[in-house]
Amino acid sequence: MLVLTRKTEEAIRLAQGTIRIVVLEVHGDQVRLGIEAPRTVDILREEIWLAQLENQRAASSADPSQLDRVTRSTPPPPRSKPESP
Repeated sequence: MLVLTRKTEEAIRLAQGTIRIVVLEVHGDQVRLGIEAPRTVDILREEIWLAQLENQRAASSADPSQLDRVTRSTPPPPRSKPESP
């Protein structure tokens, strides 16, 4: 792990300079960061990323016969009535 010390308004750059992380402010044990990155780069808090990873793992290890049983027991959504002219 690389450990850097930065002051408010100082930044670091990643990915050949395409991502910029700026220290916006520090209050006690909280640090506000600003991240400038191309729109194609996903930026997630770690706990969200970990939850998504766990969901992907669970989905990939699901037993297809169990999924079929769930879909058969789930009633179809109500159909909307066509609007009258």
